[in-house]
Amino acid sequence: MALKQLSDRELVERYRKGNQASIEILINRHKDKVYTYILMTVKNTALAEDVFQDTFIKVIQSLDAGRYQDNGRFISWVIRIAHNLIIDHFRKQNQLNIASNDDYETDLFNNSRFSDSTVEEDIVQDQIYHDVRRLVDNLPEEQREVVILRHYAGLSFREIAEQTGVSINTALGRMRYALINMRKMIREANLNLTFQ
Repeated sequence: MALKQLSDRELVERYRKGNQASIEILINRHKDKVYTYILMTVKNTALAEDVFQDTFIKVIQSLDAGRYQDNGRFISWVIRIAHNLIIDHFRKQNQLNIASNDDYETDLFNNSRFSDSTVEEDIVQDQIYHDVRRLVDNLPEEQREVVILRHYAGLSFREIAEQTGVSINTALGRMRYALINMRKMIREANLNLTFQ
């Protein structure tokens, strides 16, 4: 069986038994979700790249030290490591606010889905992403965290509940209130988040 077809658990086991290619497959399998989560949290490309590298260094160190107990939640464990590294970074910097909206780069949304779009559509799309991200940034912290974990990191509500230490119903409730609050902010700011 090809390594790429193995589950996360099987790849972890093979890595622990000395198969170095297994960790590379695990990293490649989850790198987009992890990097997107980090970037959407820190809003700074250089810092996101540093935290991303540190995350997978810590993942490898933890696997080597036998500190990972597999219960089918590898990606949640990796996101938790990234989350803790982000918190550690900002504690060291004595900052509560992560970054300003000015730190955005259009590369964040450079996606093949938009390759055939016109310049005008690209500008509108970038503005929509900027407006949505500003709405997310204005949510209360607990609601913002659920939105980022769900829509940017792609975690299930079960994984979000485990990551944040709350029940699934609480995670769902936070998402519901986040959507209500975002709709209210859209109305108050008279935003149009669709192509005309």
